[in-house]
Amino acid sequence: MRLTVLAAALITAGGAMATPAPVTVDARGVEISSAAYPGTISLEIDATNLGQRVFGVRQRVPVSAGERRFHYPAWLPGNHSPTGQIEKLAGLVITAKGQRLDWQRDPLDVYTFNVRVPEGVTELQMDYQFLSPTDPAQGRTVMTPNLLNLQWNAMVLYPAGHAANAITYAARVRYPAGWQAASALPVARRQSDTVHYVPANLEVLVDSPVFAGRYSRTIELSPEGSRPVRLNVFADRAKDLDAKPEHIELHRKLVEQARTLFGAEHYDHYDFLFAVTSQLGGIGLEHQRSSENTEDRDYFSGWDEKIGSTDLLGHEYTHSWDGKYRRPADLTTSHYNVPMQGSLLWVYEGQTQYWGNVLTARAGLRPLSPSRDALALVAATYADNRPGLEWRSMGDTTNDPVIARRKPKPYRGYQMSEDYYQGGQLLWLETDVRLRTLSAGKVSLDDFARSFFGQNDGQWERPSTYTFDDVVATLEQLQPSGDWNTFLRDRVEGRIGLTGGIEASGWKLVYRDTPSSYQKAMSKGRDANFTHSLGLVVGDSGKVGDVRWDSPAFNAGIGPGMQLVAVNGLQYSATELEDAVRAAKDSKEAINLLVKDVDTYRTLPITYTDGLRYPHLERIEGSTDYLTPIFTARE
Repeated sequence: MRLTVLAAALITAGGAMATPAPVTVDARGVEISSAAYPGTISLEIDATNLGQRVFGVRQRVPVSAGERRFHYPAWLPGNHSPTGQIEKLAGLVITAKGQRLDWQRDPLDVYTFNVRVPEGVTELQMDYQFLSPTDPAQGRTVMTPNLLNLQWNAMVLYPAGHAANAITYAARVRYPAGWQAASALPVARRQSDTVHYVPANLEVLVDSPVFAGRYSRTIELSPEGSRPVRLNVFADRAKDLDAKPEHIELHRKLVEQARTLFGAEHYDHYDFLFAVTSQLGGIGLEHQRSSENTEDRDYFSGWDEKIGSTDLLGHEYTHSWDGKYRRPADLTTSHYNVPMQGSLLWVYEGQTQYWGNVLTARAGLRPLSPSRDALALVAATYADNRPGLEWRSMGDTTNDPVIARRKPKPYRGYQMSEDYYQGGQLLWLETDVRLRTLSAGKVSLDDFARSFFGQNDGQWERPSTYTFDDVVATLEQLQPSGDWNTFLRDRVEGRIGLTGGIEASGWKLVYRDTPSSYQKAMSKGRDANFTHSLGLVVGDSGKVGDVRWDSPAFNAGIGPGMQLVAVNGLQYSATELEDAVRAAKDSKEAINLLVKDVDTYRTLPITYTDGLRYPHLERIEGSTDYLTPIFTARE
């Protein structure tokens, strides 16, 4: 019997999700005022120390006398977790009228600093540094010789007891000589290499990060006269900025298809901050009027070989509607040191995952066939590579941003981690097909998107919150016969599997002995994937990565971190292992792997005779094909 674990705060005792009361106190019980903070905080950043990866910060904060507390942002939007990099803040010196003041860190809340402001003092000066990683082991790289990614939440200390949207900042940044910068935050003026930004409240500031670099170009994606949408491309080398006109046109179609889907826009302008790089750390992070995105250096130059784009830009752009404008009530907090709850991340991230892939297909950024192949990989994951669903529900993984904070796991398929992304994608595929089936093709999830996310064209400064009941109510309005409460709960809470939408869409998951062209393109130069046969993934050097729980490899005694040395007496290579799997299908003999486990060598026989297996989707004869119209561009 499957153990069902409810996602935290998904439902109330009565079975319905209630709208939480407005947050009026922070985690320590301090009242949070929505009244405007008196005065504007000046924020000056020096981002020129590229070699040592140091951001210099100075704040001037209007204050009055008394005990004052300042927060460093802990709970970060889009991260859904308390992952603010407080350990990278250093050198804090607070002065008033030229005199240095003592400060104390709150021992029960290390993101908070306490300082006593003397009588007669009306301004504090705070000087400190953000020491960005100099090695990937220290965290994500945000500064390189040619690029930087400035996130305001990493730079600020803000006064406690005030809502983020009630505190005004006037920010300016000194960039390296000759560099260009892009942000959703409007520029007031530029003096040499210093950019002065239009004052904004802290919520808007944090939601408007910066990409800057030595090599950049800006590509207009929206028609003249409409709300501007820009693709701001930054690169390690100037040549990596080159893009064919037809590839740029596909990015324009992404904007066109999103506007057609939602029927409204929740920004006055939108900026894709996009780095094609092997140096800046990888990121895909949503904001209301922008997004932070990185892809490999060959994003444009290797387009044909990669069979188009990933869904990254489509996913993060969708978040402008789903997640930023329409936001779960329990993820909506008054500032960045109030805990968030993620009970509806299967909507926030799951439906965004669905639309990101659909819009990528509709725009032609990824053609129809590879779009199906990408879906086959997701379907196979939840058909046979999530043994963790036997003890844990997809809904419970909405707690993982707090539990695991994206740290690596030895048995990911068994432990599970943020499965509300791709598991949620499958849930919304099934919802889409069910709407189409019940309505005889008159209603689809497109109608849900327009009704739920497409309200109030042009509104963006404050989110519109929702609960589980709001999601159900919208589905009921579109198709009253759906019993959507039960349908959603059964899948979120783990009573029913997540792959029902595949066959309902007129396709079935099958396995063949060769990977799809899309899978080959995605795995080129990366790990050898035997997930759906032996049940393991192996790196180039032979080091074992993920091992599927209760798979042939697992049952033979193989675990993550072991080193494959030989296959049936021959030196390990991915090709040798593939050949051995093929041969075992006919010979029915065990595959003998010599493994190195720390300093111990062992030969482990794997009993497996089903050959190589790679996921594909195949049409079900006589059934209605819903998947093709879902992936087809809208006029």
